[in-house]
Amino acid sequence: MNPRLNEVFVWPLCTRIIHWIIASSFFLSFATSFYHHLFRWHLAFGLIFGIVLFFRLIWGFVGPNYATFKTFKLNAKELQIYFQEKVHNRWRKIYAGHNAASSWFTLIVLGLGSLIVSSGFVLQGTQEASGILGSLNEHYYYVSSYLFFAHKLLSYFLLMWAIIHIIGVLIEQFYHKTHMLFAMITGYKKAEGKHAQISLIRHTFAYAVIFFSLYTLYVVAYQETFVTQSRFQKRDFQMENSTFFEKCSKCHKIYPPFMLPNDSWIRLMDGLNNHFGEQITENNITKSEQTTIKAYLLTQSAEQSTHKIAFKTLESLGEMRPISMSKVPYWRESHKGIDKTIYKQLGIKDASNCFACHPDFEYGVFDNTRIHIPK
Repeated sequence: MNPRLNEVFVWPLCTRIIHWIIASSFFLSFATSFYHHLFRWHLAFGLIFGIVLFFRLIWGFVGPNYATFKTFKLNAKELQIYFQEKVHNRWRKIYAGHNAASSWFTLIVLGLGSLIVSSGFVLQGTQEASGILGSLNEHYYYVSSYLFFAHKLLSYFLLMWAIIHIIGVLIEQFYHKTHMLFAMITGYKKAEGKHAQISLIRHTFAYAVIFFSLYTLYVVAYQETFVTQSRFQKRDFQMENSTFFEKCSKCHKIYPPFMLPNDSWIRLMDGLNNHFGEQITENNITKSEQTTIKAYLLTQSAEQSTHKIAFKTLESLGEMRPISMSKVPYWRESHKGIDKTIYKQLGIKDASNCFACHPDFEYGVFDNTRIHIPK
């Protein structure tokens, strides 16, 4: 390390890398949350965000000078003085480590970030029925809407603070000329103080976390593990009800019964004389078979399921009881970002062809981590 005139070495390379992993994993997880088919990436970046936050918490106690919590300026008076000097003294000297504002911002990131990651894990378990908390879905799926709201609100709140932080750094860089923007790139700060020293053990620990984060990205994004595995496995509808399977699959692939509520299935089964433009007669399905199929559908409908699509469908319908999933408000909302020309492709042909983008859909598998939109 070559000493620089009027600059102090504050942030070792491993600290800088962790800083950018924290920032990028949060922003990428936030951005991918708006696209259902990118759920696996959302999950991967969210998990990495949690890993590096946990590291930063430990680093606050065992890290090198300037990174530990004991060097933070957390007194309210210090925060007031910081902003007063910032306004009245453009050319003030800056502290080598965390100033009062960045000290508080670090705690905000750790606090809000921990809540976001925790609520995300619980939400994955209750709503998606997957991951290490997937078993929660069976008894607590009804709280998923509240968890989703809290998870979303906390994320936007942290995003707001991140934007404020970025604005503050830019003001320091271009107005106060403190070169603050480059401090997390070069490691040097335009300040006075002792150069940061980091031991081999700390170096090893930090780089182990960095490589583990990269490995996590690969595993979660591309592999099927306990982190992504769903409690909902393939269903054998033929074994569950052979009449339903054999009669319905003659004309189309099987749609899982939990996709629609009781009244929708009643409407559909009572209106077979005009079944999406086709007339189903007793020559096709006898009255006895119709009764059997209808009874099965009602025992397996959305009201009887803890599947995400069942819960979201019921939540969005209100008084509506459509017989087509593409008429469900939740379906429309979750597919609104998809280019309509995709539905016209040879392999899809229609928006009702769920099987084109959802592998094993005919077996009741509706997992966000497995969505594949044809190009």
